[in-house]
Amino acid sequence: MTDFSKNRWRSPVIRLPKTTFGAFMLLFWAWWGLLIVFRAFPGIDIYFSQLFFLETGCDATAAAGSICGGFPYRDSGNFDLLRTIFFRLPYVVAIVMLWKLIECYQQHGATFNADRARKLKVALGTLLIGPVLLVNVVLKEHWGRPRPVQTDIFGGALHFVEAGSLAGKCVSNCSFVSGEAASAGWLFCLLLFVPKSLRYALVPPIVAVSILTPALRLSFGAHYLSDVTLGWLSSLVVFAALLALTESQQHQKNSEI
Repeated sequence: MTDFSKNRWRSPVIRLPKTTFGAFMLLFWAWWGLLIVFRAFPGIDIYFSQLFFLETGCDATAAAGSICGGFPYRDSGNFDLLRTIFFRLPYVVAIVMLWKLIECYQQHGATFNADRARKLKVALGTLLIGPVLLVNVVLKEHWGRPRPVQTDIFGGALHFVEAGSLAGKCVSNCSFVSGEAASAGWLFCLLLFVPKSLRYALVPPIVAVSILTPALRLSFGAHYLSDVTLGWLSSLVVFAALLALTESQQHQKNSEI
């Protein structure tokens, strides 16, 4: 008789990492895995950008075979205002957090909150290392991927290149990866530090901004899906790395006491 016991037919359980370092490794390899997928299947990027592109008839001055049109959401004043607010919000939050960090170090002895200072340093360090240095200084300035609006698929003059390619002809402030999506990902990281008493008030708007920011960049034709996805996830990778590093240092200090 076939054994239909619960143990034999138990559904597989997905085990989440139990340590911060484990979370970092999971996010790190997820980033590279997604890059491989986007590079192997570039049609994913083209398909999602086409959803927001409105093709129109070309005038008599356009070259034969040209594609004319644009991204309508890009020309909306309301959406542009929303994008400006979302663009500035992470840096306003960062200024407040810097002020709170300075306040921490104005305390001494028993009143000094070391855990709070550590969390603030991890958060600010993530913003500096991730969206500012890694994304805007390194990737966007050296990977040369044209934005959708710059490519001939969507009426531009440059050829499409897949995610991660160095073959693009964009000169500066290019598409790979999205800096604003990285900043939105940084905001999402801050959910880990939200006190229980404020979760109902702060979590929904933070999640909304974190999702809408990359969505707007995609709808504007400013970035491909891979740019916003990998940009957003890059902040989580850096955040987990710094958190794991500071926790390791804290454990080492405690063991020496």
